[in-house]
Amino acid sequence: MKICSFNVNSIRARKDLIFNWLDHRGHDLDVICFQELKVISDDFPKKEFEDLGYSCAVFGQKAYNGVAVCSRIPMEEIQRGFGIPEWDDQSRLLKIVIDSFTLFNVYAPRGDLRETEKFAYKQEWYRVFTRMFSEGYSPQKPLVVVGDFNVARRDVDVYSAEDLADTIGTMPEERARFEDLLAWGFTDGYQTLHPKEQLFTWWGYMGGAIWRNEGMRIDYVLITKPLIDRLREVEVDLWPRRRRSPTPSDHAPVIADFDL
Repeated sequence: MKICSFNVNSIRARKDLIFNWLDHRGHDLDVICFQELKVISDDFPKKEFEDLGYSCAVFGQKAYNGVAVCSRIPMEEIQRGFGIPEWDDQSRLLKIVIDSFTLFNVYAPRGDLRETEKFAYKQEWYRVFTRMFSEGYSPQKPLVVVGDFNVARRDVDVYSAEDLADTIGTMPEERARFEDLLAWGFTDGYQTLHPKEQLFTWWGYMGGAIWRNEGMRIDYVLITKPLIDRLREVEVDLWPRRRRSPTPSDHAPVIADFDL
């Protein structure tokens, strides 16, 4: 089973690119998790995905945020958001149950500089997200969490630790919240398979960063212990990020291949 995570930075702007990319891959993805839709749920292109054999669960939001899961495998349960009104005014979390595991699609807040509301919101969002697992789930159950976490875990996860030190995504407080989540019982899939390799998932638009590989790893596949031995590979597909037309997202898709 191949599960893909892709921050599209506007599903409307990226629709043609996405379907070109799926054609290019030979339609080999079983589950596709999109982030940063920037459209309300009714404007998500469900019909086009249904024509390819997917059913879609969408938690959209006008102009900002938004997550969706398109699956060729029946979704047995769908939950949009935390179920906590004050944390669900931003569409950042979608939970589904598929076959033998539970999948969470996440678009974490980007945050901002210290002493700003967005910085504080990101810190608290991570606490609420981690508490959701500690209060309602077990790390002994098969769980998969994918998405854009807006944190580069380690210095090796950015192209220049010196230039990007203590900036958004690398601040110690942000990294600490991410490690709190992992400490609950998640494993970073890519790092487990490739502990010494550097790989990025995001590159800014300015200055041809993608061609110089000046990026960051902020998109992840996190898994609990029962799935570690079933994870075959985690890859980043650069094809849609290196397109000049249609205009690409600033992220590339991350694809996890499981024996499920």
